[in-house]
Amino acid sequence: MSIKITGTGSFIPSRIEKNTDFYNHKFMNADGSTINSTNEVIVDKFQAITGIQERRYIKPELLNSDIGFYAAEKAIEDAKIDKETLDYIIVAHNYGDVKHDNEQSDTVPSIASRVKHFLQIKNPKCVGYDLLFGCPGWIEGVIHAKAFIASGIAKRCLVIGTETLSRVVDKHDRDSMIYSDGAGAVIVEETDDESGIIAHESATFALDEAHFIFFGTTNHPESTEQRRYIKMYGRKIYEFALNNVPLAMKSCLEKSGYCIDDVKKILIHQANEKMDEAIVKRFYKLHDMPMPEGIMPMTINTLGNSSVATIPTLYDTILKGQLKNQEINKGDVILFASVGAGMNVNAIVYKH
Repeated sequence: MSIKITGTGSFIPSRIEKNTDFYNHKFMNADGSTINSTNEVIVDKFQAITGIQERRYIKPELLNSDIGFYAAEKAIEDAKIDKETLDYIIVAHNYGDVKHDNEQSDTVPSIASRVKHFLQIKNPKCVGYDLLFGCPGWIEGVIHAKAFIASGIAKRCLVIGTETLSRVVDKHDRDSMIYSDGAGAVIVEETDDESGIIAHESATFALDEAHFIFFGTTNHPESTEQRRYIKMYGRKIYEFALNNVPLAMKSCLEKSGYCIDDVKKILIHQANEKMDEAIVKRFYKLHDMPMPEGIMPMTINTLGNSSVATIPTLYDTILKGQLKNQEINKGDVILFASVGAGMNVNAIVYKH
């Protein structure tokens, strides 16, 4: 028996927000002080560091649960399964449904219950629940699905990563340019195939690291808004990720029984191009090897950082032949890895 991904689907919003669209923003430092640079300089520096040229935002009438449902529909169709045979619907997100121009997040009922409702699944034994695990939430959801199936209490699970970060960004914060919207979904099930999930690694660092990403007020000191926004300590996150993610990847690979030469692709959370490259380079340095060319597919330059959605949308994009010069073939060993709020780190070794 193996536990593998048998179907994938994604929803990439059609609305494109380019870097030049931020030229008219009034960016300020976290303490409310003025930034002594033009917006053109701020945006150019941002692009040089993150690699992001544009990102995707959902339309005003859409919600997080809507796009999660769209991705789920595609994954179910791709897997060619009866939706009534699903045992679990696991939805990774972090901010629930936030309506356009609304200050409050809505998480009751859960996003998973809303997706199940949209799918019109009648079976009450199909259990839906939400998973809040920062950006590594989708990977953690796949790990949960594997555990349910391996224990015998489930045979088939739907795992979704969906986020609409455009609804929780502070337009006066330079970091707001990183974030985007999107949704990705997979069907995980028991098969007789030799491929599938080989090993996993998860960790939560919550002493000094717990609040590296948090909800805070706007950078504009004169604003009277009560709304709170996603905030982060970028330098601390960079150092944390560089010190911990390569080690988690190495540990996961060792558990799998495969060696570094077996890895064909690394699908890492699309957080920041420079950071991701530094993580993968250090991972290979731990094996006394240079980072191979083409090992780390990237979509962040056009899709931005959509948190839990970055890896499943990247995976689906490659499998559907939509990412230039990138492919995953039958039997390829790939490594999923992520880092995010918590601070959480995880990884999966997967044989396609």
